[in-house]
Amino acid sequence: MSTHLDALERVITDVVAPGAAATDEQGIFPQPAITALGEAGILGLTASPDVGGGGGGMRPAAEVIERLAGTCGSTAMIVLMHYAAGAVLEAHGSKDIRQAIGSGRHLTTLAFSEVGSRSQFWTPVSTATADGDGVLLHARKSWITSGAEADSYVWSSRPVDQDSGPMTLWSVPATAEGLSQPGGFDGVGLRGNGSIPVTADGVRVPLEARLGPDGEGLNIGLATGLPWFLVLSAAFSLGVLEAVTAKTGAHLGSARLEHLGETLVQQPIPRVDYARLRLGTDRVRAFLNDTLTALDTGRADAQLRVLEVKAVAAEEGAAGTDLAMKLCGGAAFRKETGIERHFRDSLAARVMAPTTDALLDIVGRAVSGLPLLGPVS
Repeated sequence: MSTHLDALERVITDVVAPGAAATDEQGIFPQPAITALGEAGILGLTASPDVGGGGGGMRPAAEVIERLAGTCGSTAMIVLMHYAAGAVLEAHGSKDIRQAIGSGRHLTTLAFSEVGSRSQFWTPVSTATADGDGVLLHARKSWITSGAEADSYVWSSRPVDQDSGPMTLWSVPATAEGLSQPGGFDGVGLRGNGSIPVTADGVRVPLEARLGPDGEGLNIGLATGLPWFLVLSAAFSLGVLEAVTAKTGAHLGSARLEHLGETLVQQPIPRVDYARLRLGTDRVRAFLNDTLTALDTGRADAQLRVLEVKAVAAEEGAAGTDLAMKLCGGAAFRKETGIERHFRDSLAARVMAPTTDALLDIVGRAVSGLPLLGPVS
């Protein structure tokens, strides 16, 4: 086992797993887990070695998210968004913030979704207005994972020069004056991921906080943060599926029909459904592995695989966890099995932007030779 997985397993055993149920039940941010992951080098895994990071790519990051998601979905989502935002900062951020991430002392996250454009994050309505040697940001962000706990946001806005492109990205300190958090989070699943609305009212940031050229934010996001988010979202769904498949197998192998002297897995209908669950989990693993291989080898279909993988995994995740609920019956509805928590956590992938429906439209465009976004003429 590689060094980062050794370190991860220790943190999962000692901190993440013992706190997972309380994180969900109480809807609390898993700060002890995030601190431990930072100290273990997991938060800095994907930062470059020249800033003290682990130099890990998307594949080791996917391994981390898979293992965390099978234990605590909230912790996994926090780290997932940190890695996705970190990919943008690694390419365009300051050395100081990259060093802080590499050391495990800095938690970052994406701040793309807005009240005005909702899940269509590629069309921001928030603004950036020139103000001397800086800009003023105004926005109503609808969902920011770790919104009250992150150290920084990778923030999207309209460009300062409206003719330069559709979007500009900024590195915004979470403590910046003018930021407010008008609401909390009481969700169905991922209850401890701290996904909250954040409002910017004249938040001033220097021009040096801009991540790449003005107007190039969408291209930068599509080249850096979005691929990481899509692939790691698939790894999240895979981790949840592996967890419910294992727990379902354990239940079917131990629960007995005493009048028949048999376990549930000795019955043909549960056995067939369990096979379906295993097949769905294996399909996601195969698709995710193929996507990572396409990226590693520069295959011609790599972009298409990236666009497909979250949609494939999200739908299999929702269907598979629902099947696990059916297979385990009343036992799954009791919280001690953990299956109902995984079921609730699995549903988020469908609606996190880009949603499954949006991705299917984009994939349909891609395979038809149409522009990925915008009007189809």
